[in-house]
Amino acid sequence: MLESIDLSRKVDKAEYKRAKEPAELRLAALQRRVKELGIPVLIVFEGWDAAGKGTLINELILPLDPRGHLVTHFPPPNEEEALRPFLWRYWVATPPAGRIAIVDRSWYRHVLDDRMAGDRKGEDLALAFSDIRGLEEQLADSGTVLIKFFLHISKGTQAKRLKKLAKNPATAWRVTKDDRKRHKQYDDYLVAADEMLAQTEEDHAPWTVIESTDHRFATLKIFNRVATAIEQRIAAVESGQGQAARPRAAAPAAIPEDLRTSLLHQADLSQSLEREEYRDRLDAGQKRLRDLEHEIYVRRIPVVLVYEGWDAAGKGGNIRRLVRELDPRGYEVVPVAAPNDIEKAHHYLWRFWSQFPKAGHMTIFDRSWYGRVLVERVEGFCTAQEWRRAYHEINQMERHWTNFGAVVQKFWIHIDPDEQLRRFNARQETEYKRWKITDEDWRNREKWDEYQAAVEEMLLRTSTPHAPWTVAESNCKWFARVKVLETVCDAIEKRLG
Repeated sequence: MLESIDLSRKVDKAEYKRAKEPAELRLAALQRRVKELGIPVLIVFEGWDAAGKGTLINELILPLDPRGHLVTHFPPPNEEEALRPFLWRYWVATPPAGRIAIVDRSWYRHVLDDRMAGDRKGEDLALAFSDIRGLEEQLADSGTVLIKFFLHISKGTQAKRLKKLAKNPATAWRVTKDDRKRHKQYDDYLVAADEMLAQTEEDHAPWTVIESTDHRFATLKIFNRVATAIEQRIAAVESGQGQAARPRAAAPAAIPEDLRTSLLHQADLSQSLEREEYRDRLDAGQKRLRDLEHEIYVRRIPVVLVYEGWDAAGKGGNIRRLVRELDPRGYEVVPVAAPNDIEKAHHYLWRFWSQFPKAGHMTIFDRSWYGRVLVERVEGFCTAQEWRRAYHEINQMERHWTNFGAVVQKFWIHIDPDEQLRRFNARQETEYKRWKITDEDWRNREKWDEYQAAVEEMLLRTSTPHAPWTVAESNCKWFARVKVLETVCDAIEKRLG
């Protein structure tokens, strides 16, 4: 593909001067409209060393209001970033609604540099491409305008530019040993870049190759591509079509009630433990997990635990028993409430990506991203299209985490309606427990059947071999605590191998 690009294309100075000012005014007006409509825009710059990324990014942002855009450069990951999945630092840098984010080097640097270094090949490279496609699909489906540029120059042009930079004392620092090494490997990089473009070319995230030999030609082409992409999204939003303007794969069909089977149907809520057995198994499990906490730290294995369940099912008490013997420096409990204004401005998964534990640590989510297919579905806080799409998005995210080596275990803390009512009444009648019961708990109880249908479908669609659901029968809290604790220990030991 890249070898067929005509790199001789140019624009003369007079034509450039005539075209540039109207293009700048067009971009400035579009930025204001993007802010008004709350449209996030993500512009990715990739390409050859010395292709002019910095200069062209500067040309692009000069017409814009600096309060409405952010430029991020991603050098090789630092020690902190290397302890998390490779997409983590890019997810947390995605733009909120109404902002333009410009990325100088991106997630694509991993599949290029790591491939050339021999760190990614075969199945590992295929997984990386799959993870990248998943990221871009999720951003596009949430309404982000995603624009990707590959700045292309010939090997000869690159050699001349590197030499010119190296001769000037003011710019010599910009030419590194890695730059020279990559120049020597230009032909191999060309093959790798071609494959990268082919593997990640999608209707919702297309590549635009910029013939970057002539600065004026490249500038005008970038201006036009950015403006056209934003105008298309604005037109879709203003027409009321929004995301539906882009044909996407159909969301999964609803499961007929007579065909529904889930882990809930297999749960035996009569299971219980006597006090002595409970204490013995709880004590043994807590000591076992304490030792495993040390092992995951030494082996740099992250652990993600998710707690979901009915109101008054005992999630808080279960978590307290789980962490009782752990070093508090090695874990974090994240209570998840309704998103705040900053979180609402981002993709709904953004806030959970930012909480992913670094390698060797454990994060316990009390409620989680599954709110999308539970409370948001039942209460109508998102559209049916959004919550149906979320099953696939969540599976993609968890798959990426486990590809990185994380242990992901998810628990539904289960009780029946009669036990919930008994606990609700006990909370109201006991002064020091009264803070636990709210009007919202009673309202949710009235929708038990709707929530149960949502739970059943969630378990069916998102319990995977790499991130399974476990139903913890909690009519007897002692039984549920021991079951969760022992399941976590088993999963970590299996990962340790």
